[in-house]
Amino acid sequence: MIAITGASGQLGRLVVEGLLASQPASSIVALVRDPAKVAAWAARGVQVRQADYTQPAALAQALKGVDKLLLISSSEVGQRVPQHRNVIDAARQAGVKLVAYTSILRADSSPLGLAREHRETEALLRASGLPHVLLRNGWYTENYTASVQAAVQHGAVLGSAGAGRFSLASRADYAAAAVAVLTQEGQAGKVYELAGDQALTLADYAAEIARVSGKPVVYKDLPEAEYAKVLEQIGLPAPVAAMLAESDVGASKGGLFEDGRALSRLIGRPTTPVANSLKAALQA
Repeated sequence: MIAITGASGQLGRLVVEGLLASQPASSIVALVRDPAKVAAWAARGVQVRQADYTQPAALAQALKGVDKLLLISSSEVGQRVPQHRNVIDAARQAGVKLVAYTSILRADSSPLGLAREHRETEALLRASGLPHVLLRNGWYTENYTASVQAAVQHGAVLGSAGAGRFSLASRADYAAAAVAVLTQEGQAGKVYELAGDQALTLADYAAEIARVSGKPVVYKDLPEAEYAKVLEQIGLPAPVAAMLAESDVGASKGGLFEDGRALSRLIGRPTTPVANSLKAALQA
C-alpha cells in the first residue's frame, strides 16, 4: 500500500489522482485530518484514514500495513521538525519500507531560511534507519501565478530577487515526480534535485505576463524589508510575508536555480511552460 500525508492539500490531491491513474484504489491510503473532505475518494475505493502530524498515536495506527509513504512537508513553517519527527517515528513503528519526503532544492546548501527545517528532517530520516528517497522540490510556478491578476491590474511584479533565476515548475509536475518515485522500484537512497526546465528572472516573468496578457507589466525590485511590508499590507501574515521576502533574497543568491533537468527526466516529459501556467491563472 502507498500512503500520502496531507492528501487533501494542493499537492497531495494531485498525487492521489496521479496514483489512481495506474494503481488500484484499494492500494492507496489518503491520510487526512478531516476524512469528510475526501469522501469522494472513499467512494472510489481509496482507503481514507484520519491522521494529524501532531498526533503520534493516530499516525502509528494510520500507517499500519503501509509499504511506501509520501511525507509531504507540513505547511506549518516553524513546527515542521517535531511534526515530521512524529511521522517518521510512526513509519518506523509501522514497518514502512520506503519514505519519500518532499524537501527543498539543494537542502544541504540552500541559502534559503526555509531549508533549515528540511535539512533537519533529512537528518531525522537518516538517523531513523528507514529506507528513504528525497524529492528536493524547487519553487512552484503557482507561488507566483496566484497573484498574477494583481500584477496585471497594477502593472507590476514585486519582489526582492534581483537578477536571481527561478527554475519554475508547476505543482502538477512535482506531483507527477512523486507518483513516479512511489510506483517505481529501487528508489531508496536516491536524492532528486527537482526543478523546471525553464529558468526566469522576475523581470523575465513580468515580461512573460505582459506577453500573455497583452497588458504592460514590469518588475520592481524592492529591499527585503520593504517587500515583506508590502506582502503584509495585502493580507499575508507577518511570518509568511517575511518568509517569502527572505526566499526571494535566497533566489538572488542562486538558491532556486537548477539546470540538471532531473524533474523532466523523472516524469518523462518537459516541465510545464510558465506561459501555460500564466494562461490558466489569467483565465481563472
